[in-house]
Amino acid sequence: MVEKKEIITKLLNGEMKLHEIEKYTENVGEALNIRREFAEKLSNTSLENLSKYSLDMEEAMKRNIENPIGAVQIPVGLAGPLHINGEHADGEFYVPLATSEGALVASVNRGCSVIKASGGATVRIIGDKMTRAPVIKAKSVADAVEIKNWIDKNFMELKKAAEVTTRHGKLVRIDPIVVVGKYVYPRFVFTTGDSMGMNMVTIATEAALNLLTHKTGAHVIALSGNFCVDKKPSTLNFIEGRGKSVVAEVVVPKEIVNKKLKTTPEAILEVNIAKNLVGSAISGSMGFNAHYANMIGAVFLATGQDEAHIVEGSLGITTAEEVDGDLYFSVTLPDMPIATIGGGTRLETARECLEIMDVAGNGKVGKFAEIIAGTVLAGELSLMGALAAGHLARAHKELGRG
Repeated sequence: MVEKKEIITKLLNGEMKLHEIEKYTENVGEALNIRREFAEKLSNTSLENLSKYSLDMEEAMKRNIENPIGAVQIPVGLAGPLHINGEHADGEFYVPLATSEGALVASVNRGCSVIKASGGATVRIIGDKMTRAPVIKAKSVADAVEIKNWIDKNFMELKKAAEVTTRHGKLVRIDPIVVVGKYVYPRFVFTTGDSMGMNMVTIATEAALNLLTHKTGAHVIALSGNFCVDKKPSTLNFIEGRGKSVVAEVVVPKEIVNKKLKTTPEAILEVNIAKNLVGSAISGSMGFNAHYANMIGAVFLATGQDEAHIVEGSLGITTAEEVDGDLYFSVTLPDMPIATIGGGTRLETARECLEIMDVAGNGKVGKFAEIIAGTVLAGELSLMGALAAGHLARAHKELGRG
């Protein structure tokens, strides 16, 4: 067994790589401590707080992390009760939000209060899909069109090949199939159950492509051609949807707008038009909303979702109308890749946060999607009310963001 001091010296001298430490140690914990001590010596910094955590790092290393040195801590606040009238989530829920932004939990909490006083938020899932889109290179545009036509005509064969790789994934269509010069971009669209499914559909798409190349001789340039579109803002995802596509709405009586938001339906409507619609349009923004990313990010970090998908969850449109003197308010989230099993949901803290909402495990992803959409509705409504009333700066100053 190599001594710790010798391992650290070799790391500092570049004679050993970080991932090789486990070869010379008895367990994951010992390797982790050596790796952290190396980082301390390298940076001349104490990493005392990174060393404090309750996660099972040996288990996490199987699927969630490489070269671990510890864990970061983000404060988790609780907002609620959030009253949801959904097809999967029906009742009142408390929502854990992981954030270091002062005023966010308080703002969402205020929105929850407004929604509850208004009889709850109506939430519906309008789409459910996960995508992978490879890029294929043909010999000519004529050959590219032939490949496109072959895909259209042999969908069932491709579906069978893809679904052999998974128990839960179902290939529902390959559409659109775009030809650009000699390149072909087919967008494989799957359902993935309670898993977010990115790995699942990647493996399944590869199996389908093996059949495609065998039958047509097509040359696959890359398994992902950025037409999926994964972990990037995209007009395609905005229109077609990705992950769960969800709409949440509430009708807030005029007196509740006055009492709880300290403003009027007319003022919120004007702010929404001027800020979320016109302001977003002139800036070229793909998110016609005030701050979906705040709520999406806080829920994702608390519950072990893929944080890179926060950029997708930030897409969406907020609408506001005056109806018989009351305020109609809605949020539309077309692109929300989430899971209640697999990935980061396996981590102990993530599972606990999912269990607070009773959405951990199989059969719960629809409920989770509706709760997230309701949370976004609450946060968006509260911020729009604060802007309309002129209270935004004061709230941040009082709650630690001055």
